[in-house]
Amino acid sequence: MSENAPLVSPEQTRIKTLGPARIPNPIARNSPAHQQHPGFIPEGEGVFVDPFRRPGEENTGACFEHAGPREYIYFDPSKLKAAIVTCGGMCPGLNSLVRSIVLQLHYIYGVRNIIGIRYGLQGFIPEYGHPLVDLTPETVQNIHGRGGSFLGMSRGAQPIDQVVDALERLNIGVLFMIGGDGTLRAAKAIAAEIENRGVKTGVVAIPKTIDNDIGFVERTFGFQTAVEAATHAILGAHNEATGAPGGVGLVKLMGRYSGFVAAYATLALSDVNYCLIPEVDFDLDGPQGLLASLEERLERRGHAVIMVAEGAGQKYFTDEERGTDASGNLLLGDIGHYLKERITAHFKKRGKPLTLKYIDPSYIIRSMPANSNDRVYTGFLAHSAVHAAMAGKTDMMVSLWGNHNVHVPLELATSYRAQVDPAGGLWRAVREATGQPPLVNQA
Repeated sequence: MSENAPLVSPEQTRIKTLGPARIPNPIARNSPAHQQHPGFIPEGEGVFVDPFRRPGEENTGACFEHAGPREYIYFDPSKLKAAIVTCGGMCPGLNSLVRSIVLQLHYIYGVRNIIGIRYGLQGFIPEYGHPLVDLTPETVQNIHGRGGSFLGMSRGAQPIDQVVDALERLNIGVLFMIGGDGTLRAAKAIAAEIENRGVKTGVVAIPKTIDNDIGFVERTFGFQTAVEAATHAILGAHNEATGAPGGVGLVKLMGRYSGFVAAYATLALSDVNYCLIPEVDFDLDGPQGLLASLEERLERRGHAVIMVAEGAGQKYFTDEERGTDASGNLLLGDIGHYLKERITAHFKKRGKPLTLKYIDPSYIIRSMPANSNDRVYTGFLAHSAVHAAMAGKTDMMVSLWGNHNVHVPLELATSYRAQVDPAGGLWRAVREATGQPPLVNQA
């Protein structure tokens, strides 16, 4: 679980619904597995948000709703029209997730009207002219083995009122939104606008971020694939570093605000000597800085591997140097190239031998197919999302928490960002694996 999750009250975990669920769930007749063992989840069954008691803090007893099929559903499957949209950047497992949602709706619930929205929220806005995609078992049959996004992605905010206008025109009963922090905030705004209009459309989100930094999500899909792929980059960096005098392998990975990918990749293949993440400050210059420590290590061991998350070391860039993206968010300075230039200049000035190889596998990792673990995981997430949507749940996301799939209100999911705790067990394990010093000069 996230090491910095805040305490939550029971009121904060309540899930909104579109209305009373009165239709008997058809999965008892559509699924042989449910005919033998119905396995319906009773309302009120949940998973404790915080199973631990911290010193000086009281466990509030708050629970997240347990995900799964309900005995009664809100929507009539024969009349329901569902839509799926993928937003933000690429992530392993997107296609597997879309496929699983379609198959669950079609075969288990009997929903025959499913559409895909092309290129994120742009697909709802008429001026872009993106066509809709009819999603059937035949359409999605082979997409789970492909990387990238079958439906396409886009970044940047779109007018919420126009999105809801499109949902009304299309007569959408359920919208499945797949995306990261920005998408979850958009989903919350869309659900609020729908509620204001009195429209009976459910909004169910599935968290997608390769950085694993969404609040109240134990693990996002694609994360395991990213860590596994990152180890290949580390191995290459290590081989390059040990194969030349003064060899340094510098690897930049994903992680805008949270260093989970870099931290877990470091632990997965213990060839990293320095792991730099956004949550932990580091100095370059000075007697305790990275450059002095790296110089000492090369003299002692002859090689080094440095792992840096893309959001680390942003204090070395001004806001003017960074600029903003299509959504108006501050862009990141390129810490990978900055470190390469600073390290190269330092050793040249000192007259020390250096052979530095810089590796940035980020876009290869983002667009690659999911591994088998992530494919299984996306299947469970998809099933939980469909069960929740059919029961009339809305303004929520499905999540893994306490090793169970649960329902989390979007208001709570967007209330904080999961990050590596510099005083927690994960970072302590990383420090032990790398043996790196604090890399901060004492005042």
